[in-house]
Amino acid sequence: MLELTVLGAAQEVTGSSYLLQNEDKKILIDFGMFQGQEEDWNYQPLGLNPQDVSALLLTHAHLDHSGRIPVLVKNGFRGPIFATPPTIELTKLLWEDTLKLMKEDKERTDRKRRRQDKPPVELLFNDDDADKASKLFVPVEWNNSEKFDNFNFTFRSSGHILGASSIDVYSQGIRVVFSGDLGPQETVLEPPPYAFDDADYVVIESTYGDRNHKNVKETRDEFRDALSAALRDKSKVLIPTFVVDRAQRIIYELYLLRDSMHELSGMPMYFDSPLGGRITSVYSSYPDYLLPHLADFFKGMDQQKLDLHYVDTAQESKELNELTHALIMAGSGMCTGGRILHHLKHGLWNPKNHVIFVGYQAIGTLGRSIIDGAKNVKIMGEDIAVRAQLHTINGFSSHADANDLITWAKNFPSTTSFVVTHGEPQPAKSLALSLNTLGYNSVVPSRRQTLALKGRKERAAIPAPETQSIGQKIDDFVAKYPQKRKLVEQVLSALLESLEQEA
Repeated sequence: MLELTVLGAAQEVTGSSYLLQNEDKKILIDFGMFQGQEEDWNYQPLGLNPQDVSALLLTHAHLDHSGRIPVLVKNGFRGPIFATPPTIELTKLLWEDTLKLMKEDKERTDRKRRRQDKPPVELLFNDDDADKASKLFVPVEWNNSEKFDNFNFTFRSSGHILGASSIDVYSQGIRVVFSGDLGPQETVLEPPPYAFDDADYVVIESTYGDRNHKNVKETRDEFRDALSAALRDKSKVLIPTFVVDRAQRIIYELYLLRDSMHELSGMPMYFDSPLGGRITSVYSSYPDYLLPHLADFFKGMDQQKLDLHYVDTAQESKELNELTHALIMAGSGMCTGGRILHHLKHGLWNPKNHVIFVGYQAIGTLGRSIIDGAKNVKIMGEDIAVRAQLHTINGFSSHADANDLITWAKNFPSTTSFVVTHGEPQPAKSLALSLNTLGYNSVVPSRRQTLALKGRKERAAIPAPETQSIGQKIDDFVAKYPQKRKLVEQVLSALLESLEQEA
């Protein structure tokens, strides 16, 4: 028997981490940061003794999967960290950038605390912790069978970002597949998700488990329309971007539009990120982890033809505020920090400007507040009116949508049980119900819940979620479609009145 403890990403999108234990060994799959409204959990007790963990398998570089690994090392973890070569390079760069941002935030916070006669805050981790963690990496290639202690594992393409993997883990006669973050079936930059055909258990992400994206053509049309409006207005376009993959995807999409939208040549374009050029160069170093036709693109020549300017220094970034007509990409992708905050502070109030969201916005983030319709938001201590024209383009997401997730899941036999994670409650429950309809067993765990995983012959099936009551269905519907609340109330009121008359 194995035990699986869900340490994060339980009915939430961030903080991915899973502890897998057999009779005498423990390994971790991911150890990510909590973001948005769950951010305080980064400073809570870890829920395990890091010295007891033999190894860590890292699915990909994004901070919600890798960001707390230095914290693990800070508390005594010294085992190997297995990951693909591009994941290792990207993760080191993201840790470096995270440290820089944490130090800047600490400096601002400590100034205020000194005036209040309070002690300085402590960093989540420091340079030494990140350096020690970096030395623990062990590169593994896709499709190669590996073994550590009494765990066998294989990394496969997940189609999410450069080097991102789903991981097949086998121990004591039980096979568990961790999906990691899955990309769409129709990928643009990376190879599509690997189609597994067997597992006893699958830990599956559910970020978009209750909705579908527009297809590639529809998404590109939507992007063109948003840019056309900005070009027509001669305005500024702000694109909050995740520095890994989403930025590179947008660069590629702009390149494809270049010939058909000649007016783009008159719009200056900037990637405002000290990491921008370094991250993009990692893409050029690993052509085998990209679709074949993308290898030449990421050698750099095409970006030079696009005339994209990489912005490095803070002074150069500030000078962009003086521009009235430009396209600016900057992180962070959820507007939780980074240089996009400065650009939003100076541009969000202007009704001529356009803000294009091209990635998931977690609950509690500034990006989520903006797209949910906030009229005013606080940025760097200042109240800013939200008057810019907003566009949300989910089709650029590197996450699978509901149909993609089901297509991937249907490759597994009917005896497979699913553990649905990495999704807010509604998407997670929706995916679980879809899997149940197909005849699979599924469960939506809570944070730090431990599941007993048994071999196929001896296990009792994971119980399916209980059938929802009518009240629960109504609550879920109103939560999903808040604009329909009044209509639901009217219908229920009329129904109750009719029933009372009959009674």
